[in-house]
Amino acid sequence: MSEKVIAINHLQKKFGKFLALKDVTFEVKKGEVFGFIGPNGAGKSTTIRTLLGILRASGGTATIFGKDVWQDAVQIHKRLAYVPGDVYLWPNLTGGEIIDLFLKLNHQQHNARTDELIKQFELDPSKKTRTYSKGNRQKVALIAAFSTDADLYIFDEPTSGLDPLNEEIFQKQVLALKQDGKSILLSSHILSEVEHMCDRIGIIREGRLIETGTLNEMRHLTRTLITVQTQSSLPDLRNYNGIHDFKLAKDVINKASFSVDSDKMGAVMTLLAPLSITALQSTPPTLEDLFLRYYQNDEHGDDHHEI
Repeated sequence: MSEKVIAINHLQKKFGKFLALKDVTFEVKKGEVFGFIGPNGAGKSTTIRTLLGILRASGGTATIFGKDVWQDAVQIHKRLAYVPGDVYLWPNLTGGEIIDLFLKLNHQQHNARTDELIKQFELDPSKKTRTYSKGNRQKVALIAAFSTDADLYIFDEPTSGLDPLNEEIFQKQVLALKQDGKSILLSSHILSEVEHMCDRIGIIREGRLIETGTLNEMRHLTRTLITVQTQSSLPDLRNYNGIHDFKLAKDVINKASFSVDSDKMGAVMTLLAPLSITALQSTPPTLEDLFLRYYQNDEHGDDHHEI
């Protein structure tokens, strides 16, 4: 059985009368990338701040490396690196000075890897951070984290403000950490990040973890939105296996929109091909769309599913 680096059981957090975390249970194993996903306000950052010992849990348990996250925070922090979604830096220091400061705080030193990361992320370390954009501030924190030799890396919406090229660099660096046997907790609302990197994911909704598993196991999370127009009359596909939310256009003949499960895409295209397709548009789902659809379906079923 794989070693549990993070173990959270029925975690709760109250702010006055408001229960921000109702019931969060998941684990992150050694050498695993675990995606922690949900819409804004679902409780991702509150969970992470509790793990970091910034907030004290109101109920349940949370351990990292087998140690209590509140009582043993100092010992735990010696073995982890953390990047928040919004990085605030000292405005009169340069990016390079702050990277070196972060490394020294973790008892680490600026090395060749640091220089390579600065080059890859195309950061100018000589400029004072008051001149930096949000994306450049994120780069400072990411470079410091990736330069740190830690056992656990916690990223909370880490690519906020980064362009697609730098997002790709981030993903490659995370996969390199995984190859080295490191453990990663990644909080994100960007589905592509989760798809490319995560071994398992946990979905949080309104302070409650409602499902965990791999993306392959969660095929309902990988539906594609299809808009199609044909020469021949379109049949009613509402009850066809793998098709969801089928709607015929009101203003255009033989045009419809629907979402389709990824494993049924071939069968659906085979079904449509004889109808002489004149226009076809496919749109990968945004995570927000997925959650809206998932939550609507979940309201009629169980509140928690374990795969």
